[in-house]
Amino acid sequence: MIKNIFQNQLYRVAYLLSASFLVMPACRSGAGHIDGGVDTQHEIVYYEEGRFAAWPANGGMWVWDKEILVCFNVADHVDKSGHTYDVSTARNMFARSLDGGETWAIEDAYESGITGYAMDHRIGEKAVAPRQLEKPMDFHNPDFAFMFQRETNNRGPAHFYYSYDRGKSWFGPYSFPELDPAGITNRTDYIIDGRHEMLAMLSIGHGRTGVAQTKDGGISWELLSYIGPDFTRSEELQGRNDYSLMPSTVRLSSSEILTAIRHREGDEGKVWLTSYLSEDNGQTWNQIDDPVKDNINSPPALMQLSDGRLVLVYIFRRGGWDADPGTFEGSSLCARISSDNGRTWGDEIVLRGDEGANNDSGYPRIVARPDGKLVITYYWNHSLDRTRPPYRYIVATIWDPCGY
Repeated sequence: MIKNIFQNQLYRVAYLLSASFLVMPACRSGAGHIDGGVDTQHEIVYYEEGRFAAWPANGGMWVWDKEILVCFNVADHVDKSGHTYDVSTARNMFARSLDGGETWAIEDAYESGITGYAMDHRIGEKAVAPRQLEKPMDFHNPDFAFMFQRETNNRGPAHFYYSYDRGKSWFGPYSFPELDPAGITNRTDYIIDGRHEMLAMLSIGHGRTGVAQTKDGGISWELLSYIGPDFTRSEELQGRNDYSLMPSTVRLSSSEILTAIRHREGDEGKVWLTSYLSEDNGQTWNQIDDPVKDNINSPPALMQLSDGRLVLVYIFRRGGWDADPGTFEGSSLCARISSDNGRTWGDEIVLRGDEGANNDSGYPRIVARPDGKLVITYYWNHSLDRTRPPYRYIVATIWDPCGY
């Protein structure tokens, strides 16, 4: 039924949105920026009139050859400043593509087994309390997927699920230990290192990043290290909402790990991307050059290409919560490429923009198809364009980075 509703609404609004997906985006003007429009296409993942859809970065995205699954949130749309949704109606959803992101079908997360209460999964009395995992997860199962959920944005706690059938059904929820007094407010970012070994990158409280490790398939977890500053305990900064969290991480070698982190600091509330390198499997971390120094206000999506280069994707969020339509330059989908394992980054590549998307957009995820093209999912809107509906929706941009 959900899929049918989605399809019907899609047909009703196609005439309003078609220009967005047939016309390639213009490049932001100025030196140091590249137009990636000629190598991109944009597809609707989920759109429904009167509904709000957002935040793929929080749930997760997985790929098995051409099959792709992404988790996101939906809720009733509310005309207001900020995130335009009724939080009491928020639910998790999945979208699945069997053709490398060209087309998508919607799946209800609760019906698939996502049955625990979470920050944006308000399922009321139907919610199942997290329990202790008793049987080790098999991380080498070819159809494995793993997902974190957090119960609040500031203190947690967090729980997790796993799947052995590509996310068609999920085991869980399972409780995740409170490894830090500030609480675990985790999104999904992990590295599999063996059949029962995993590193999980943690968002702690609403202030810092850490690393947890399991060597027994998730039955027990150890806090391995912290990354970057601790804004959860800095009393003099409490009124400023500084943070360093929402990492996106790749393994570079048997001992090297690179993570990019959403970082906010300063009286003006500037939000940019920092990066840290570990050369001892996550035991210690050293900050290296910031991949994005502008005030973009976006979490990162980081991945390694088959040729060894790194791609970092983010939304340059512009057009504030209360911006008047037509007044501000809108948000844009951007990427940067590194050829030296993140020590330096190339010019900003603009994959999409000039569509009147305000600040309430982004939170990207990224996977690679067998043909080398990348599929980027994120949420989008046209709120600064009076001729288009204001609803937030989920899209996929397919991009070929080979020529860059």
